[in-house]
Amino acid sequence: MEPYKHETGIVVPLDRVNVDTDQIVPKQFLKLVERTGFGRYLFNDWRFNPDGTLKPDFVLNQPRYNGGRILLTRDNFGCGSSREHAVWALADYGFKTLIAPSYADIFHNNCFKNGVLPIIINEQIITELFQEVESHEGYSLDVDLQKQTILKSDGTQLEFKVDEFRRKCLLDGLDDISLTLLHEDSIRAYEQRLAPFQLVNSGK
Repeated sequence: MEPYKHETGIVVPLDRVNVDTDQIVPKQFLKLVERTGFGRYLFNDWRFNPDGTLKPDFVLNQPRYNGGRILLTRDNFGCGSSREHAVWALADYGFKTLIAPSYADIFHNNCFKNGVLPIIINEQIITELFQEVESHEGYSLDVDLQKQTILKSDGTQLEFKVDEFRRKCLLDGLDDISLTLLHEDSIRAYEQRLAPFQLVNSGK
């Protein structure tokens, strides 16, 4: 996966609590066999009418948030089923940064495994950010994972904390497979040491 170091982008406010993974990407769209292509189904039931036309009141369909890269939301984001496709859809749409007071545990873990940074900020600051986004069209934030800071346009700096191992993995672009391959030489050496015993046990 691509390393995450620094992100600057328009903030998209999704002012809802308990957004579950079936709303993030409905179950009927889970048939794709690759991680790409899910972005067009993100929040499908909220974005589109049954005939496929856009619902103008939904935040992603409002022109002022076009090109938004940072999703601001409320408590318990990503609850419900454990489908990893929810994170794939967010990333494929362009959201590499999420800001919320809390996330469902499995969803939170899946974010780090797919290059998405789920920032946790306390509820009061979240509410203030929602108010600022509403008041200023084109409101953007600058997120620095290396420093674990969020810089607002007025120069105010917010701090957040990420588990050090997860932070390093995001900075270096390491998913589970990449982490395993870091030990490729040791794995190969182990298999070579084990090979004679496997032959004996197989009767050859």
